[in-house]
Amino acid sequence: MSEDRKSGLLFGVGAYLCWGVFPAFFPLLKPAGAGEILAHRIVWGFLLLVVVVAVVRRMGDLRTMSGRTWLLLAAASALISVNWGIYVYAVNNGHVVDAALGYFINPLVTVALGLLIFRERLNRAQFVALAIAVLAVVVLTVEVGTPPYIGLGLALSFGLYGAVKKVVPVDPRVSVGVEAGLATPFAVAYLVMLHVTGHAAFAMHGGQHAVLMVVAGFVTALPLLLFAAAAQRLPLVTMGLLFYLTPAMQLTWGVVVGHEPMPPARWLGFGLIWTALLVFSVDAIRRTRADRRATAQSLA
Repeated sequence: MSEDRKSGLLFGVGAYLCWGVFPAFFPLLKPAGAGEILAHRIVWGFLLLVVVVAVVRRMGDLRTMSGRTWLLLAAASALISVNWGIYVYAVNNGHVVDAALGYFINPLVTVALGLLIFRERLNRAQFVALAIAVLAVVVLTVEVGTPPYIGLGLALSFGLYGAVKKVVPVDPRVSVGVEAGLATPFAVAYLVMLHVTGHAAFAMHGGQHAVLMVVAGFVTALPLLLFAAAAQRLPLVTMGLLFYLTPAMQLTWGVVVGHEPMPPARWLGFGLIWTALLVFSVDAIRRTRADRRATAQSLA
């Protein structure tokens, strides 16, 4: 295994493990609400990313970005902010299992968006995986009585975020910093409003709580930077398989620690999602191996 691949695996596992333990971290920020936590994640994360971009000497990239790139990053900023907001609300209100569902569905949503937005063609295995995923959503809707809004909201927002990032021609560290920077004025305005109206939790519950609110920004930025480093060193198939670490950890936390209900119909829905992911993953691995064999034969 090459050194790049080894370091990529470490970065990738580190990113997904960080995201996997988020359900243990964000409840520590109560009684702050999801909106206030999101705002602090954005502001403090932005300050860290400014330092990172300066250290890697990529500030000059900002001057060469086109208007289209700025618009794309504004869309990405809005989508990731929505995703973070839904997630914080979910883990702080006893919906960790629903959040896990969203991230299990996400790879399949990405395939569906590729079909709808980029006119990519589905092979038979991908079509079967999507059909099983749709059936799973139907089962979960019947079980709960309403569609799994949290899971679908997380999957769609992150899937659309990935679709936007796919066409952004900017260094990942710079793009993440710009996304945070574009959201920071709104986050600051929201925090000011909370303080003026007396509804802010920051600095009202002791020094430890204030420190944790600041740390939320660094906790947000760290896995994004690890993810960016991993994506530059690993094949997409490997990144996709590593992705399942996060929702698996979240599901375990929700069931074992949070004691969230898992009736038989819910297990059936998750079982269908896992079946769809198995079909999707096996197909992706087979296609990658076939491409490698074809490349090797063409070079021989």
